[in-house]
Amino acid sequence: MIFTPPGQSPVPGSSYLESTRFFDWTTESVRRFAEKSIGAETSELGRATKLFYAVRDGWRYDPFSMRLTPEIYVASNVLNAKAGYCIPKAILLVAAARAVGIQTGIGLSDVVNHLTTEKLRERLGGLNYFMHHGYAVMYLQGRWIKAAPAFNIELCERFGVRPTEFDARSDALFQEFDMSDRRHMEYVKDHGIWSEFPYDKVIADFRTFYPLDAFGAEPAAERFEDGVPVR
Repeated sequence: MIFTPPGQSPVPGSSYLESTRFFDWTTESVRRFAEKSIGAETSELGRATKLFYAVRDGWRYDPFSMRLTPEIYVASNVLNAKAGYCIPKAILLVAAARAVGIQTGIGLSDVVNHLTTEKLRERLGGLNYFMHHGYAVMYLQGRWIKAAPAFNIELCERFGVRPTEFDARSDALFQEFDMSDRRHMEYVKDHGIWSEFPYDKVIADFRTFYPLDAFGAEPAAERFEDGVPVR
C-alpha cells in the first residue's frame, strides 16, 4: 500500500491500477458495472465523468449504514447494496475507474457538516464532525483530481443541498454552502491519499473517536486485526 501525505501528489504508477482486496475491479460484477456505465464513451475524461455520476446517483447516501466489518468496504459488495456512505461509494468509484484504465486512489479528509440532522448527531454522540470522509482521486490528463460521489441527487433535492458536479477537470468535493446559502460542509483536516483503502487505520480511528453504537449492531467485544475479526 502506498501512502501519499497531505499536501503532496501521488507518484503515478501501476499501484493505482491494481485490483486489490477492497478495490477488486477484476471481479466480473465490477467490470460489468464499469463497462455498462461508460457505454460507448472512449475519452478518458468522458469515462471518468460517467463513472462518477453512475456511483453518485446509483446508490443512496446513508450515513446510518456505517459499520466496522471489512466486507462492506469491498467494491464488489458495495454493488450489491442499495445505499452506502461516503467511503463505500468512493471505493466503488475507485475500483470502477481502475477497471477502465484510469489510475485512481482514495483520499480521506475530516469534515464538519454544519447542517447535520439531529438524528445523525445523536447517533454520533452529539458530534457534527465526520472523520475520514472518503473520495476518489483520479489521475486525468497529468493531474490528480478529487471526486466525492457521496450525495445522490435525490438527497440533494430533498434537503436543498448543492449537488457535487464533476467535469473531470477540477476537484468535485462537498459544497461549502447549501441552496439557501447556509454554511454546509467544511473540510478541516486532510489525511492524504492511499493506493489501497487503509481499513485498519480507519476502523481504529473510528473506534477511538465515535461511540460504539454509531456503527450499528457489531458486538462490543469484537475487534479486528488486518481486517479479520479476533474474539
